[in-house]
This record gives sequence, C-alpha cells and structure tokens, in this order.
Amino acid sequence: MSTVPDPSTELGVSVTGGQLRGVLRRGLRMWRGIPYAAPPVGDLRFRAPAPVVPWEGIRDAADFGPVAPQDRDGQFAGPPTAVPMDEDCLTLNVIAPPAGERLPVLLWIHGGAYSVGSSREVRRQGEALVRGGAIFVNFNYRLGALGYLDFSDFSTPQRPLESNLGLRDQIAALRWVRENIASFGGDADNITLMGESAGANAVTTIMAVPSARGLFARAIAQSAPPDAVYTRAMTAQWAQEYVEVLTETVDNSSTDSTSREDAGALLVAARVEDLVRATTRMALESPDKHPGTIALCPVIDGQFLPERPLNAFMEGRAHPVPLLIGTNDREGSLFRGKRDILATTPPRIRAIFARTRKKARKAVKAQYPGLPARRPAADFGGDYAFWFPTVKVAERHSRFAPVYFYRFDIAPRLLRLAGFDATHGLEMFALFDLMDGAFGRGVGLLGGRLAFKRAGERMRRRWLEFARGEVPSDWPKYTAGKRRTLIIDRVDRVEEDPRGDRRRAWQEFVPHV
Repeated sequence: MSTVPDPSTELGVSVTGGQLRGVLRRGLRMWRGIPYAAPPVGDLRFRAPAPVVPWEGIRDAADFGPVAPQDRDGQFAGPPTAVPMDEDCLTLNVIAPPAGERLPVLLWIHGGAYSVGSSREVRRQGEALVRGGAIFVNFNYRLGALGYLDFSDFSTPQRPLESNLGLRDQIAALRWVRENIASFGGDADNITLMGESAGANAVTTIMAVPSARGLFARAIAQSAPPDAVYTRAMTAQWAQEYVEVLTETVDNSSTDSTSREDAGALLVAARVEDLVRATTRMALESPDKHPGTIALCPVIDGQFLPERPLNAFMEGRAHPVPLLIGTNDREGSLFRGKRDILATTPPRIRAIFARTRKKARKAVKAQYPGLPARRPAADFGGDYAFWFPTVKVAERHSRFAPVYFYRFDIAPRLLRLAGFDATHGLEMFALFDLMDGAFGRGVGLLGGRLAFKRAGERMRRRWLEFARGEVPSDWPKYTAGKRRTLIIDRVDRVEEDPRGDRRRAWQEFVPHV
C-alpha cells in the first residue's frame, strides 16, 4: 500500500472499499485484483458473498488476485503451478481506453464447467474489444464444491450452509460494476453481461434471477448449456454423493461423517486441497452415473433462483433485455478423453434415449448417421447439451425482447483435419483476437489463420454494435417464424432455420426443453 496516487496518469480511482491505483499497459488503463466481496473464508465458507472489507491507503491494482481453488491437473486444464490459488479469490479486473466517459461496459464470465478457470487465464483478454471503444471487466468466482454444489440439506442454525454460491458471486460482481464502473469511465446503465460455456450458462441463469433485475442492459451467451440447472432433489443427491467421496478422501475409516449432523462439520473443516480432490473425482464419475447432466451447476432453490430458466424464458419472466446468443458448428468434438462429460458413449446415449418415445428416438438417430461412432456421438452430445437448449432460449426470448442468433462455423484447416472443426470455445480465439499466440499460429500452420482473424474482426464489430445498443450489421433479428441465423464463416451469411430437420426431431425427442 502506498499513500499518494498519481493523478497525472488518471489511474487513481475511488471504489467501494477504498482507493485504487492502476497501471498503463499497451496504451490501455488497467486495474486488477479489485475485491468485490469479502474473502469467503473461515465462517464465510459456504455462505453468500459478504460486503467488501475496506482497506487503508491506496491499493496497488497492478496484479491479478489469486484464482479460485481448482485442480491444476484434473479433468480440465487448470492454472500453472506459478499462478497463486486461494479461497480468498473474489476479485475483478477492469480494462479501459486511455480516456472516455459513459462507455459501454462488457462484463465477462469465464467458462470451465464450473470447475476450472479464472479471470487471468486468457492473456490480454478483452483488450481488442476495449480498443473498439468499450470497458471490459472480468472476475473470479467460487468454483467446484465451494461454489456449485448444494449443501443446504446439511445446514443448521449454528452452521448455515447456503446454495448457489458461485451464482451469488457473479451477481455480487455485477452489482459492484453497476455501482462503481462510472469511476472508470463506464456507463452503469449500459452493461452487457456476457460469457462462454459455463459462463454463458451463468448468463442465461442470471436472466432468470429476480434479484438481478435492472443490473444489466443486455446479454451475450456463447455456447451455453442453458438447461444445466437442476432441482433440489437432484442436487441434494449429488451433495450426498460428494460427502461420501470427501469422507474417503479425508478419513476413510470414519463411520459417521456422512450423517446429516456431521457432514456440515466435515465440509467447513476440510482442507481446501481435499475439497478440490473430491470435486475432481466426483466430476469424473458423474457423467456415467448421471448421463446428460452436469453435477456442478446452479440449483433451483425456490428463492434466489425460483424456477428453471427455460421456463422463465417461455413465460416471459426472464429479464426482457436484448440477447445475442449462439453456438459453434460442432460443440461436442472437443470433449474427448477425460474431458468427455457429454452424452457420447453408448451407455450414456441409451440413458438419454430411455427418457422418450421410440418414434422420437428414431427421428433423432436419423439425424446422426452412424451413431454411436465417435463423430456422430460427439455431435449428438454437443447438440443435446448446447445447441438445442440454446435454440429454445432464443425462440422463447424472442417473443419478449430482441434476439440475435449465430452459428460459428469457421475453423483453420488443421482443426478440420484433426476432426475438431469449429468446436467448443474456438470462437473466443476470434472474438478476443488471440490467433497471434502459440495456439493460433500452431493451428494456422496449414492455412486459414488470416481468414479466421478477419472473422474475428467482424465479430468484434457486431458484438460492440450490440453493446452500444445499435442493430448489429447485416444481422436480422431471430424469431420463431423465420429463425434467421448469422453463420460466421470465411464469408458470413444469414440462413433461415439452419438444420431445421434436426431441430424438429429434437423438439419431439425432448418436448419439455
């Protein structure tokens, strides 16, 4: 902590909690590691986020805060060992142009299956969008068992355990941005909530959280699994299974630590390393024990999240903000090996098929010739988790607010030869202009890199037009009648109801979605 800010650089700002001093890097103003809630440690573990703890003097905001506890080498790639990790992780980062007032604000929620990820994992994330005239904010939130398992059945008056903690963190960050972003030159009335994968699930879920009403002006959901939100009965079962796994991890000789009375005490006293280890084991086992579901998820608790978001979209109870939403061409092709959490194996597909009528099963199978071979199985699993529920969100929300729907098709030649094509997460390399790094140059060795970069330029232009409240260029609104979809490719185009036969087959297969 220093004592005097340097006003000549316009990097000293006042926010909830105290004074900050940022840094100027690559011509942009940056503030990192800003607390948006109290550290969720000690008595605040498994509790809703508490108000920021004020600090004395000027807080140096040059460096990122620690990332949320997660497995560095688990089911999904975690952070390198050099990256600090701590339960005290509820911080955010702001990037702003050199000058400007009332700029549109992009608030990004990272993905990672609610088990890994952070606000620092993507180098220079958001800078290309900021250079287009916006302010970019991203943040950490609680992951794994600490944020996305519902242990409320083990709560007592003396030791309360609350649910939806990661979701509550996200809304706490949103509220902080709403209250403080003007200090950085942002427009508090023009916040676009955006995210990818689990982060996009957070976006579509927050649109159904009553306490988030009025906190954001529009939303962007990239490759969301919108239906990965479950009932108390389902999440209570997962909580019990997790406590069993945690007991084996901590003390396999125990005979009573999974009882209702003792489970809560085990959870609050466990070492964070054991919580993370148990989370990884449960995440690896869950796709086969509960096919088609994702155990780390928001829960319909009846209060904070009162209903299934897809139902809220259907009935017009979701927040009626403009929505930009879509998926990638082949979402499921990324999920291979230990990352394979989708319904892609014969036992998992059988479990999904068992939930519906034979006629509907036959219609869906006809859309994936060769099922359950790897390629059609990957497409089946990706469509079940990401594409079809996303179509339903767009269809339903379009009755109450403007919706812009896209499909991201472009992929460098090497990714096509490897059988990935435009897979899950690839669009972020276009949107955030990341193709000059090692990954981008590597996948571009056989061609397609420059075309991919140009597609990213077009994406940023449209995403920023949307964030400013303008109509995105050459992109008609999506409606249930026309279903006009922007196909992002070497040459962008608009199609009406792409893959309509597949959509209709899925509608008969899972009519409840």
